[in-house]
Amino acid sequence: MVLTMCAGLLPSQTQSGSETGIEGVITISPIKAGPVRADAPSSRPLANTAFVVDNQKGETVSFITDAQGRFRIALAPGHYKVSLKERTSSIGRYGPFEVDALAGQMTTVQWECDSGMR
Repeated sequence: MVLTMCAGLLPSQTQSGSETGIEGVITISPIKAGPVRADAPSSRPLANTAFVVDNQKGETVSFITDAQGRFRIALAPGHYKVSLKERTSSIGRYGPFEVDALAGQMTTVQWECDSGMR
């Protein structure tokens, strides 16, 4: 019996451990009003959406999720709050999400926003 193992990296991944920041996926649910069928998805990636990242000193940077709701942003070590950029409606909940960026590593998160649909 022959066992073959393959290992690969996504273009945005690093093995060096020297990069500091946050990465992850942001989803939204519910994706439609009313009851959700057991065989139907209740959430989806929050694609192409701008978010702002604020630190304790009031400095702000931003990022945009990709088509699968993923993001990756380099940040200095510290505590951050992430929320929807330029919010135009009071319906739904899009953060703030709190996260700590630890020196020398990418902190992985998975956040779910609430669309406000019921």
